[in-house]
Amino acid sequence: MSTVNATVTDTETTEQPAEAAPDSTEENGKDKINWLAEIRGLALMLLAVLAFHSFIAKPFYIPSTSMMPNLMVGDRLVVSKYPYGWSWASASFHLLPRGEWRIWPATPEYGDIVIPVHPLRDEDYIKRVVALPGDTIEVRGGRIILNGTPIEQEFEPALQIPVASDQHVCDGTPCLKDFDRYRSRDDAGEPVYEIPVARETLPNGATYVVVNEDYDGGLDNYGPYTVPEGHVFVMGDNRDHSADSRAPVNPYAGGGLGDSVPLENIGGRAEFITFSLDGTTSWNPVSWFTSLRGDRAWTTLRPAIADSDAAE
Repeated sequence: MSTVNATVTDTETTEQPAEAAPDSTEENGKDKINWLAEIRGLALMLLAVLAFHSFIAKPFYIPSTSMMPNLMVGDRLVVSKYPYGWSWASASFHLLPRGEWRIWPATPEYGDIVIPVHPLRDEDYIKRVVALPGDTIEVRGGRIILNGTPIEQEFEPALQIPVASDQHVCDGTPCLKDFDRYRSRDDAGEPVYEIPVARETLPNGATYVVVNEDYDGGLDNYGPYTVPEGHVFVMGDNRDHSADSRAPVNPYAGGGLGDSVPLENIGGRAEFITFSLDGTTSWNPVSWFTSLRGDRAWTTLRPAIADSDAAE
């Protein structure tokens, strides 16, 4: 009797199906992550963003007052990379070595706002083109003289800028500190800066407003200087507070562009403002909206063109 029972037990053990081997694609109930594929996908995405920023367009932030009143500290804008062709300056983060080559080259027009790279440092500036290759430029009393003829300049009513804009800090001090002598109040009693401005018109009719103060900040007299071929001469719209082609180069920090800018050192053209913050943004989510300068969003940065009579 005991022998039979032993035989049956052995038979049942032999016929019992083996347990299925664990699925190699599962571990603790979860799919196994293919880290190589994830890293490859992330690398391709970053490469695509880098290519777009280098060849098509890239966002920029304005950290200084050198292009007031057309660009304010806190403006975010889009710069297109293709209008003048591509060069080493086009690459984001300045990854390419400097060189004199350009692909599909083109020359900026009078009045274009461009992104020149400092001649010694990988630092982007933003300035306006006021003289083209072959032009002779001179500045006297803050007024541009182009090829022997003073450009058209008309004074306009003072521009009112809210004091709230001075919440931005530039080099450790409020960005608009240089304009303290223009502090006033508007019709509603709110504190503002009333900054003197003038409208300039270049030979092609490009017209824009510049800050026009009544004192010499050290840059009101320059030249005459003839712009070499393959170069442009650039200036900031805030004429007495702009390190541009009139100012000497500083190899360490700050300083100007040292005369004209080679075209291969220009990384793009400013197109439009996407949004702007007045400097009052804080941890409070409400301030993320109240600090927006709503009237600046989607403002074009291409200069207006005056009528043909003004252009002449």
